[in-house]
Amino acid sequence: MKILGLSAFYHDSAACLVIDGNIVAAAQEERFTRKKHDAGFPTHAVAYCLAEAGIRATDLDYVVFYDKPFLKFERLLETYLAFAPRGFKSFVTSLPIWLKDKLFQKSQIAKVLNEQFGGGIDWTTRLLFSEHHLSHAASAFFPSPFEEAAVLTMDGVGEWTTTSLAIGRGNQLAVHKEIQFPHSLGLLYSAITYYTGFKVNSGEYKVMGLAPYGEPKYADLIKDHLIDIKEDGSFHLDMSYFNYCTGLTMTNERFDKLFGGPRRAAESQLTQREMDLAASVQAVTEEVVIKLATGIRKSTGLRNLCLAGGVALNCVANGKLLRKNIFDNIWIQPAAGDAGGAVGAALAAYHMMLNQPRTVNPADSMKGGYLGPEYSQADIEQRLTKAGAVFNTVSDSDMITLTAQALAEGKAVGWHQGRMEFGPRALGGRSIIADPRSEVVQKQLNLKVKYRESFRPFAPSVLREDVSEWFDIQSDSPYMLLVADVAKSKQLPMTPEQEKLFGIEKLNVPRSQIPAITHVDYSARIQTVHAHTNPKYFDLITKFKEMTGCPVLVNTSFNVRGEPIVCTPEDSFNCLMGTEIEFLVVGNAIMRKEDQDPALIKDYKNAYELD
Repeated sequence: MKILGLSAFYHDSAACLVIDGNIVAAAQEERFTRKKHDAGFPTHAVAYCLAEAGIRATDLDYVVFYDKPFLKFERLLETYLAFAPRGFKSFVTSLPIWLKDKLFQKSQIAKVLNEQFGGGIDWTTRLLFSEHHLSHAASAFFPSPFEEAAVLTMDGVGEWTTTSLAIGRGNQLAVHKEIQFPHSLGLLYSAITYYTGFKVNSGEYKVMGLAPYGEPKYADLIKDHLIDIKEDGSFHLDMSYFNYCTGLTMTNERFDKLFGGPRRAAESQLTQREMDLAASVQAVTEEVVIKLATGIRKSTGLRNLCLAGGVALNCVANGKLLRKNIFDNIWIQPAAGDAGGAVGAALAAYHMMLNQPRTVNPADSMKGGYLGPEYSQADIEQRLTKAGAVFNTVSDSDMITLTAQALAEGKAVGWHQGRMEFGPRALGGRSIIADPRSEVVQKQLNLKVKYRESFRPFAPSVLREDVSEWFDIQSDSPYMLLVADVAKSKQLPMTPEQEKLFGIEKLNVPRSQIPAITHVDYSARIQTVHAHTNPKYFDLITKFKEMTGCPVLVNTSFNVRGEPIVCTPEDSFNCLMGTEIEFLVVGNAIMRKEDQDPALIKDYKNAYELD
């Protein structure tokens, strides 16, 4: 049974191929088109999935879309009617787009499949539609290592639902409770993202990273005016402060008045107010998540919890939830946002509609997240040669040793190995890596390699067997979705003068033996590296540990600000030539920046729209 899952037309379009219940391939369209958060039909991602399995589109039994456009349109109409005549401008802006592109998606998807993949098939007979939050829930439960679990999904909004509780057992999944639009934890977080001058649907990560620089001074104000939180975690927003139901912005003048002025202009100087707002919305989010989880444990009695939806990418909240020990085990879908809906849609059809059996993998069924394209060594060399790269091809052992040496020498290294990751995190397939012991790496990588804001933290990759020695966490975190403190034994105490610093002044204070990945609150977003899912990355960190005594590397996504993560060898070489990366490894091909043709240098700093 071959089922293709699709997510498209809103943001983060993706495709996933499931064969007999096994996730064979998954990828986001942005990686192929090089357009961040590409919302178009995932033509390239579909083509990749089919090629990875060696099948044609005509071999597919079903194609499943991750949500229901008519229900979403119903929500749009009912919302505008409820707030009329307010919102007329927004309504007339969005309605033509719906009538042209979004409402009649069944015929549109069928048309694209026929145009792109041929076969003369009546795709409407093979095309199914899942519900948005059911797709999220299915993406969390069915690949999880649990036979039964509670499933909590939280995001901005699907069709109507913004938060749901489902219960999964075996090959079945049933939604039990929902919170509906316009009451949304994700949209509250996005409202603060907008108000602090960042882009909605991409800047939320920045708000989370900015939060430790501030104090939650506005948390009570948020709870007194914006969100009413019940003891079981359910909540209600006061819509008089928001504009997203009827307008083209997230917040309104009443919101501005509540927080003492207009929103920060994009790219302008960050002030302590933005840092305190970030800390405040983060604290409120954590409170809601923990209360929801506590209520779910009490009402279901289940010991396992699965998470999905965009809010599940809030790894700080996830880490605090883990430490509360409300559930015995927590598993989070690595592509928790809309891209992961493609996985859930395909698996929901296979297990729930077709009632096919489910095999539980104790390690989970996402294969470490390595579900994207891989390139053979011969193909890598051909592509790099055509791109004008100067490289040496070495053995596996020499590649590992030379890369570890470059890292120990303080070089920023581009690391392109094996299959590309699915989801927003680079996990050692398409990563920029560096020595975490350096006191200057964090600032240099942000400003000279990633071309992004200096305050943004970097994550550590650590050997699984060493994680508890270096971080205050005992569990696996293979998908970089849990935050924990650096171990006390590795921390460096701050001087009284350093303790007095505020905001961005805290940035350059070394706080541990691995300062490049230690955030200002001594925390880190951890990736545990496992030999069975990424043996080359595991071997590299092991070699680095042999050389330095440190089993940790800085790991950040292989891209610059505003660019999707690299996919092809050419993407990786272009990024080498457009940034101050000094050393690039693609398969067994090694490139040093000083050996390259200066005529191939690119201006990557201004090549992409800012995120």
